Amino acid sequence: MSDKKQPVSRRQFLNYTLTGVGGFMAAAMLSPMVRMAVDPVLKPKEAGEFHATGTEVANITKEPTRVDFSFEQKDAWYVSEVSKTAWVYKNEDGDVIALSPICKHLGCIVKWEGGSGHENRYYCPCHGGLYEKSGENVPGTPPLAPLDQYKIKIQDGMLYLGEIIPNKVV
Repeated sequence: MSDKKQPVSRRQFLNYTLTGVGGFMAAAMLSPMVRMAVDPVLKPKEAGEFHATGTEVANITKEPTRVDFSFEQKDAWYVSEVSKTAWVYKNEDGDVIALSPICKHLGCIVKWEGGSGHENRYYCPCHGGLYEKSGENVPGTPPLAPLDQYKIKIQDGMLYLGEIIPNKVV
């Protein structure tokens, strides 16, 4: 072992320098990509957004009523106004039920008491689909599944609707 220092050659110096600079450049290019891929995973999930309908719970009856509501939806940098509809009523226990008006057959909009012979039922005019008040599909009609329902939150006597979930009433 000698105490003599080994001098760094010009070639070794350039090799070390270019490797270091290349590493920093690669890290600078990859860090935004890694952040973009990992950020949605690390973002905390919300427990579910509820949107005000402007309907007082005290005014909801046992007869289904159409409730229209809208809210702002942000997709990346684009903000849009989304309009939704629900059929809202109170069941025999006094619980508020909110059903989606979208037919499970072809996605048409169902109406309450849509026509003669369809009293006290939801009626889909597209192909004659029928649903009971609870959203259950009537056997022998085109829909094969019950109407979906909205998550419900009641706050300060007002009705708030959340995401659409499979029907739990039927």
